[in-house]
Amino acid sequence: MKVLNNIDAIMYQELLDKKKTLAVIGLGYVGLPIALEFAKKIKVIGFDINAERVHMMRNKIDPSQELKSADFDGCDIEFTNELDVLRKANFFIVAVPTPVDEHNVPDLIPVTRASETIGKVIKKGDYVVYESTVYPGCTEEDCVPIIEKISGLKMTEDYKIGYSPERINPGDKEHTISTIIKVVSGCCDESLDTIAKVYELVVKAGVHKASSIKVAEAAKIIENTQRDLNIALMNELSIIFDKMNINTYEVLEAAGTKWNFLKFQPGLVGGHCIGVDPYYLTYKSKKLGYNSQVILAGRFINDAMAGYVARKILQHIIQGSDNVKAAKVLVMGATFKENVSDIRNSKVADVVKELKAFSLQVHVTDPHAESKELKHEYGFELTPELDNDYDAVLITVPHDKYKKLDDKYFASITKEQAIVADLKGIYRNTISSRKYWSL
Repeated sequence: MKVLNNIDAIMYQELLDKKKTLAVIGLGYVGLPIALEFAKKIKVIGFDINAERVHMMRNKIDPSQELKSADFDGCDIEFTNELDVLRKANFFIVAVPTPVDEHNVPDLIPVTRASETIGKVIKKGDYVVYESTVYPGCTEEDCVPIIEKISGLKMTEDYKIGYSPERINPGDKEHTISTIIKVVSGCCDESLDTIAKVYELVVKAGVHKASSIKVAEAAKIIENTQRDLNIALMNELSIIFDKMNINTYEVLEAAGTKWNFLKFQPGLVGGHCIGVDPYYLTYKSKKLGYNSQVILAGRFINDAMAGYVARKILQHIIQGSDNVKAAKVLVMGATFKENVSDIRNSKVADVVKELKAFSLQVHVTDPHAESKELKHEYGFELTPELDNDYDAVLITVPHDKYKKLDDKYFASITKEQAIVADLKGIYRNTISSRKYWSL
C-alpha cells in the first residue's frame, strides 16, 4: 500500500481519532445513509438547508422513509442547517440532488449552491468530495472555481478535491453503501489515496481508484445511461409485440433461457437517476460539438411511454363505453419505483396527466406515497376510498402489497367490461374475469 505523505496521513488519522470531523452536505436518500455509516466510525456533521428535515433527523426520523429509527443509534453525528457548525468540519462530502429542468437541461443550482457554502467554510488542508451525479468535467470546471472565488484558496495547493459517485439504490436493502464497490478519485495522487482510505472505513466491498475525476464522473453517468437504453429497447419491443398480439414478458422469459441474454423489462422510466442522468451526458456532448443520437433516441422512447399507456387505456374504454367522459380509471402506484415513498420525477404523474387530458375521471392510490406531496408536486391527491365501478385499473408500480391481490379483488372494484392494465406483468396468467393487458 502506498504510504501517504505527512499532511494527508495526519488528515486520515485525525478523522479516526475524532480530532477532525467529516461533514455530509445534503441529507436526502444518498447523503443520510452515508452520513450515518461514517458516524459509526468517526465524528460527523450532517448538514441540510431544510430546517424541518434537520429537526426530523435529530429525532431519528428519515424524511425519505428509507431508514429506521434504529439506524441512527450509536452514531456520532450532529445534524444542523447552520454554517457556524459546518465550519468545524475538515472533510466535506457533497450529496445534493442534480435534476434537470422542464427542458431537460441540467439544473446545477443545488450543486453550485453547495459549492458556495463550502467556499464560506473551507480551510487550508481540508478535503471536498462530490458524490452528486454530474457530467464529466463539472467538478473541476464548475464547482472548483466557485469554491476558490469565495475562499481564496487554490485546489491541490491549499485544499484537495475528489469525486466518488453515489451508488445508493432506494428501496434496496441488499445493495447498500457498505456492500457495493465505491469508485473514488482525487485531484492528485495523495488526495486519491486519502479519499480511498476514508471510504474504506465504511465500504466493506472495497474501492476502485479511478485515474481522474473526469473518469469517475463519466463512469457514473454511463451506469444509468446503459440501463436507460436497455429499458428503451424493451419498451420499443413491447410496442411491436403488442401489434403482434404476443406478450412481451413471455418473449423475455423464453429469450432469458440463453445464458448471455440481458434481463431488462419494459416500463415507465422515472426517478432521479435513469430518467435524468443521460441528459447530463448529452448536454455536455452538445457543448463539445457532438449531438448524441443513440442516447437521445432511448430517452425519446422512454419519455413517450406515459402517453402510449394512456392511449391504450383510452382505446379500450372507447370500445366498451357509451360515455367516455363518465369513465373512471384507477391508477395504482404513484412513486417512481416499487416499495419506496419517493415521487420525484415519477412518470406515473405523466400518465395521470394524459388520462385527464382525455376527460377521464382518474383516481390514484399508493401505499407508500404522501398525498400532500403529490398535490404539491403534481396537482393531484390520493383517493381515500376506492369505488367499485372502474372502467380500467392501471397498475404502474409493483409494490409488494399489490402482489398479494388477485382476480377476485379486481373484479370487486371494476365493471364487467373493464381492463386490468398491468405494466410490469405481475398478474400475468392470473386475471381471468376481466380483460388483461401488459407492456
